[in-house]
Amino acid sequence: MVLALTIGLLVAGAAYLMLDRSYLRAVLGFLMLGHAVNLLLFASGGIQRRGEPLEGTDPAAAADPLPQAFVLTAIVIAFAITVVMLVLAVTGRAGDDTADRERPAGRSEPVR
Repeated sequence: MVLALTIGLLVAGAAYLMLDRSYLRAVLGFLMLGHAVNLLLFASGGIQRRGEPLEGTDPAAAADPLPQAFVLTAIVIAFAITVVMLVLAVTGRAGDDTADRERPAGRSEPVR
């Protein structure tokens, strides 16, 4: 139950952050969504009802290691995508028209 609530909170926070116009908040939302999906994959492996898949453990009673391998792969891919998104957030500020700019009195164009 705690795991499901944590996943729900992470998805809700990610949706809130990704709906903002700021690049940094979108990147943070992406990170939170990635963590929520990783927890969902962990939960699908049966961590509550089965033991660790270590040597000497009965294979029928051990948790499925495939979701854990998926999560490890997802962590690596999410890290690479996050780095690319952060680089784009830092370098793509000029002329992106995502931020609200103040218009001085008497000017029809926003200040750049």
